[in-house]
Amino acid sequence: MLFALINTDRPASLDLRMGVRPAHLEYLDSQARKIASGGALLDASGQPCGSLLVIDVEDRAAAEAFAAADPYAKAGLFESSIIRPFRQVFKDGAKLG
Repeated sequence: MLFALINTDRPASLDLRMGVRPAHLEYLDSQARKIASGGALLDASGQPCGSLLVIDVEDRAAAEAFAAADPYAKAGLFESSIIRPFRQVFKDGAKLG
């Protein structure tokens, strides 16, 4: 089942984000088979200010566990985190079923 993980960074936390980024990317690399899409959300100046991941996991509990294990979450980077079931309608420029 697909879930969208939408995270907003705490204000003035770019240094924390960049310091934890190597561990965050290592974690995502270890979970790559579960990731349908993902990347940083950017502010008006083009700086990272959050993240969006679409993951494919068994259920909400698995999505919550995935999110909680992220080094960014463990470091307290996020001001808010939202986990929502996601229904994909388009993929690679084509409408699905």
